[in-house]
Amino acid sequence: MLPLKVIQQLIKESDLFKQVYIGKLDNKKEKSLGIYHRKSSGTPIKALGGLEHTSYGISPISLLIHWNKSFVESEDAAIKLFQFLQSKDKEFQIGDTVVRYLSLAVPEPQDVGTDDNGVYEFVIWIDVIYERK
Repeated sequence: MLPLKVIQQLIKESDLFKQVYIGKLDNKKEKSLGIYHRKSSGTPIKALGGLEHTSYGISPISLLIHWNKSFVESEDAAIKLFQFLQSKDKEFQIGDTVVRYLSLAVPEPQDVGTDDNGVYEFVIWIDVIYERK
């Protein structure tokens, strides 16, 4: 399983968000991003011959953009993140983790409405194909 801190580091490198949280948005600060594991089904990836012959894993991730009370500004932030992720179309490294491919699992940022305080939120799903260590 890919630790969420790896994705947090990638998002921080984009310089799009000041607050990037793992697992929970603390106090739901505006202009922040939450990173979560996405539920998945099926069996884990395991090559014939066992785990020692398994070179990669896939981690399904959900990114929650929690921006502000302006739909236009919130959508713009979500689009910028989506485009940043789209640009990661070749193998790259985050710390000591090699990401072989970053697959967008939605065609565009998904509008999920507002929270209880009227702050607009968008979700982007990604599948991170990474090299096992």
